[in-house]
Amino acid sequence: MHYHFIGIKGSGMASLATIVAYKNFKNDEFIYGYDDKEKLNFSDIEKYIFTQKPLEERNIPITSFSEDNIQEGMVVIVGNAFDDTNPEVKKAFELQKQGKTTVYWYHEFLGQLVNEYTSISVAGTHGKTTTTGMLSHVMSLASPTGFLIGDGTGDMPDNSRYFVLESCEYKRHFLAYYPQYAIITNIELDHVDYYKDMEDYRSAFETFANQVKKGVVLFGDDEEVLKLHITTEHLYYGLHDNNDVQAVNVIQNENGMQFDVLYKKEKFGTFKLPFVGKPLLWNSLGVIAVGIMEGLSYELLQEGLSTFPGVKRRFTTEENKDNVYIDDYAHHPTAVKYMIEAARVKYPGKKVIAIFKPDRYSRIYYFMDRFAQELDKADEVYLCHFPENAAKEDGIDITIQDLADKSSKAVVIAEDEEAAKQLASRGPAVYLFMSSKDIYKLKNIVKTFQ
Repeated sequence: MHYHFIGIKGSGMASLATIVAYKNFKNDEFIYGYDDKEKLNFSDIEKYIFTQKPLEERNIPITSFSEDNIQEGMVVIVGNAFDDTNPEVKKAFELQKQGKTTVYWYHEFLGQLVNEYTSISVAGTHGKTTTTGMLSHVMSLASPTGFLIGDGTGDMPDNSRYFVLESCEYKRHFLAYYPQYAIITNIELDHVDYYKDMEDYRSAFETFANQVKKGVVLFGDDEEVLKLHITTEHLYYGLHDNNDVQAVNVIQNENGMQFDVLYKKEKFGTFKLPFVGKPLLWNSLGVIAVGIMEGLSYELLQEGLSTFPGVKRRFTTEENKDNVYIDDYAHHPTAVKYMIEAARVKYPGKKVIAIFKPDRYSRIYYFMDRFAQELDKADEVYLCHFPENAAKEDGIDITIQDLADKSSKAVVIAEDEEAAKQLASRGPAVYLFMSSKDIYKLKNIVKTFQ
């Protein structure tokens, strides 16, 4: 079977490609992988994209778009960011009409893969990637476990029993999945370019939860989550007394966190973990709740969580002398809030410098006041411009300066050597680089001047 991926360097597509490549390379089959580099890195098609590493490790070739790449007999998997204005997509669907190719959208293909395993979907507005990575690490101690994580990584070991996958709600794509289990980490309005309002957004999660086959664990401290009408067997987790799986006696400091877990008001165990921050506490509880539902022991859960190495671009930390560089995917005001809080817990007494690069105009427009409010909780704030390839949206005419004007601290900078020198001169500090885009490139330049 020949597979052809259109948009392979998208984070989900890259993860899926590594899974399919592994499954098929064992049978001497070949994987075709292509991407429009200009879409992902508009300024220079040769620049490195962090999702490339696992692809390169699998020896998956990547070329530019051409309709000549689409051949009869292929299985074509199309990234959800593309449509028939792309020459490869257009030709693939034309050949499918003639019965000469099989075409799947990314979420459709993944929906089929889910059915082959004891699958666990991780959904929610925030925390999906970290929770998916954390859960897959823990489940792998119980049985061989495949995973698809939104940081561009994926794997499917031999004889895998479990498959843990990040499940995105954008355009209701996760409704293509009918997993055995699911986690819903939280619900906070996002993707305002698609969803009409909170009711519309919440309805997508309700539909998803009710098509899960065995059980759902839900963050019970979230008011929107509690509004879901769930018919599937379920457990709530969180810090509040209403939860089935509850953390109490929580202690956090620069060395990590410790807490007791109650299951239906009875002590399940004491957890000692090496990381900090409310989101990681909540994510850990979600994993514990799934483990309880699946009958895993306290000892296995403690071992798995305490050895979790983290995932790419989620509070990824480097230290150099008196400076700390943190790279995070945070692109929503709530995520920004928790990243700044975590930085202060992990590095008490240090100056925190927030560097933020926006992604979508609609997200900044809708949440502008909240972005300004949360960013201003850092000691210094620097804002990068929108990406050159960020799609303009009808009725929205803003620049990064509009966000800067809402902030009491923000300075707009370029992503160049001069800006890097300026940032470097502000140390020693904790530099918190936040964006769903390639802000890590600026981080790497700053490091060279310190």
